[in-house]
Amino acid sequence: MSKLIEGLKYSETHEWVKVVGDIATVGATDFAQSEMGDITYVDMPEVDDEVSKDEEFGALESVKASSDLVCPVSGTVVENNAALEDAPELINQDPYENWIIKVKMSDPSELDALMDAAAYKAMIEK
Repeated sequence: MSKLIEGLKYSETHEWVKVVGDIATVGATDFAQSEMGDITYVDMPEVDDEVSKDEEFGALESVKASSDLVCPVSGTVVENNAALEDAPELINQDPYENWIIKVKMSDPSELDALMDAAAYKAMIEK
């Protein structure tokens, strides 16, 4: 059973979003990391890069797969998780603690298209 956190938003492409003000913290879900296995590399954008909703913003690589990361919101990257450069396996240990990027959202209404924990759980259990 994948761990889910109430109060987060979830995308169909297995990213989670935590919003504080106009900043969206984005990471990979527990389901995503468990499907991938041991994560060996995280490709992520630089600070000040522009990201767009439903567009690729990076990738996760594991011993058995590579998976694109798809941004659930549009905006400007204000921080990336530099710790993942040297220790990508942190995502396997706790994907909700070990976020990937923080985005200053340009259109907070995009959050309305994301799922709550219950809807995401229903999707991954199909």
